[in-house]
Amino acid sequence: MTLLEATDAYIDWRRAHGAKFIGSAWLLHRFCKHVGGDIDCGAVGEEDVLGFLAGNGPLTRYRARKYGTMVGFWSYAISRGHATRSPLPARDDEPRKPEQAPPYVFSRDELKRLFGAVDISRQRPVQLDAVTLRTLLMLLYGAGLRFGEAQRLTFDDVDLDDAVLTIRDSKFFKCRLVPVGMHLAEALRSHAARRRERPLPKGMASTFLANRDGTPLATSTVQRAFAKVIETAGIRHDRNDGRRPPCLHSLRHYLG
Repeated sequence: MTLLEATDAYIDWRRAHGAKFIGSAWLLHRFCKHVGGDIDCGAVGEEDVLGFLAGNGPLTRYRARKYGTMVGFWSYAISRGHATRSPLPARDDEPRKPEQAPPYVFSRDELKRLFGAVDISRQRPVQLDAVTLRTLLMLLYGAGLRFGEAQRLTFDDVDLDDAVLTIRDSKFFKCRLVPVGMHLAEALRSHAARRRERPLPKGMASTFLANRDGTPLATSTVQRAFAKVIETAGIRHDRNDGRRPPCLHSLRHYLG
């Protein structure tokens, strides 16, 4: 069996067992392209793997992700008889992944400036208006949601009477219930009333957070809008303190 055939069979097997397997599938196809997908799966050598793991730049945590993904693939390939051995280097021979930089933590003053800058930064929105952006940021900060979790919320997931959110397809493919505080619940009720007045594209789910035309929020649009809010709020990060730059995920970290 060729490397590409074995890779596709492994991806199908993982997804049949409930895994989304999107990023890992992309990595494995990148490896096929690096080596050549038509090569026999059992003929892949250690030098092929080392070249893929090394990449073209300095050592990053990305190498560990590639290594972990390929461990699963070669275990599958050997168990199915597509290969007799793993070409991966021993785990003890792999370089230790670099320490991850700590997240940016907003101070209380920065948070006040951040939320105060939303209206100013979105004075002429084409799609994402200030109220929707503020509601999104409040969900990330007040409920501790990840951006993707807030992005996927539908009206069915937001219980406004009991002030509880149902988070589906979360990290590690789990669902959970998230109670919200009084002030956030009131903001969600206000947003829901405005949202119901907006058009809903035909055949599209009732997305709780949406653009002005009813379409779901695009990640790139939100990231650009948040960067503008950061700039408007005058929040500076010189990258010399060892922390990661402020981002949407930073709202989940609060010093108090």
